[in-house]
Amino acid sequence: MGAQKSIHAGKAKIDVNVDFTHKICASMMLPSLRNTGSPLSLVIGSLCIKHPNLFGGSEKLDVSWDKGLYDSNILVAYRRPRPQWVAQQCFVMQHSLSPEIGVHGIPVDNFSRSGSGGVNLSRLSVGLDLNEPASSKWSSTTSIKFENVRLLSDDGRSITRDLDGFPVTCSGNAHDSMVVLKQESQYAKATDNSFSRFTMQIEQGIPVLSKWLIFNRFKFVASKGIKLGPAFLLTSLTGGSIVGDMAPYQAFAIGGLGSVRGYGEGAVGSGRSCLVANTEVTIPLSKMLEGSVFLDCGTDLGSGRLVPGNPALRQGKPGSGVGLGYGLRFKSPLGHFQVDYAINAFQQKTLYFGVTNLAS
Repeated sequence: MGAQKSIHAGKAKIDVNVDFTHKICASMMLPSLRNTGSPLSLVIGSLCIKHPNLFGGSEKLDVSWDKGLYDSNILVAYRRPRPQWVAQQCFVMQHSLSPEIGVHGIPVDNFSRSGSGGVNLSRLSVGLDLNEPASSKWSSTTSIKFENVRLLSDDGRSITRDLDGFPVTCSGNAHDSMVVLKQESQYAKATDNSFSRFTMQIEQGIPVLSKWLIFNRFKFVASKGIKLGPAFLLTSLTGGSIVGDMAPYQAFAIGGLGSVRGYGEGAVGSGRSCLVANTEVTIPLSKMLEGSVFLDCGTDLGSGRLVPGNPALRQGKPGSGVGLGYGLRFKSPLGHFQVDYAINAFQQKTLYFGVTNLAS
């Protein structure tokens, strides 16, 4: 049961979306992470406030709050008008809270699901985004942000060690601090019968203070789509690596929806490096319904042992895995819905639900 409402207050627009979702329905899509008795734990929703002319000079202010069953995200973005031929500046402040099951989650049911490892990630970031003027095929964004990361238990207490007694931060304290310079570039090209996309991210930890993290994290995603008669073939390759200082929560988590289906989130592995390949063929069944078959595979390239505390070894993750299956894609004016049924290398089956591109 849910409700959506848009309110205009002067020049500002307020969008409210609230969904009262029963835990039984939620348990069909998400693993059981913790038991909460608060009535607010049943509510999923979002609140968005947009002001197009905050101080009378076309300054834009966006404030959004998204709440899931186990996570939340608050974002404040302030943009000042600038000429289109120069980089667009945006001041951003964000706080997110989510279970850290990709690295600290415990694989269960032959790695088909990931249960709570009792570690939750609280991240506060403040900084500036610079969006460079886009060319015909390339776009680029540069950001510099201060980040403070704190690890919490399921009952909200700060922790420094996981259930096995190993540190969950790089500093060994209750939180990590860092200044991160991030460069993201994207190339996209599309025709009537195909498209190509390449995204590259480079993050550099800057040692402003001696105790702050110094690292370089690199990630790329390359994808290609080709129309084959009525069918459509989509392939993608994702890879990355990190050198320098590292906390366990910075590891690349392999497994789950968007990675290797047939496994729980992070149930294949979590390492300093990763490589994931996905192949999917979709066939239209009707105007709004498509069927698909897919094959996913991924590996940590033997780097799981290089993550501090080696959580992947302690949790028995294999380090590599293959998943295959089939699914349905449903397109509607409200958004895109997908259901995938996958089996992993341990012959364990998993059902995934997904919702994207919801209309506001």
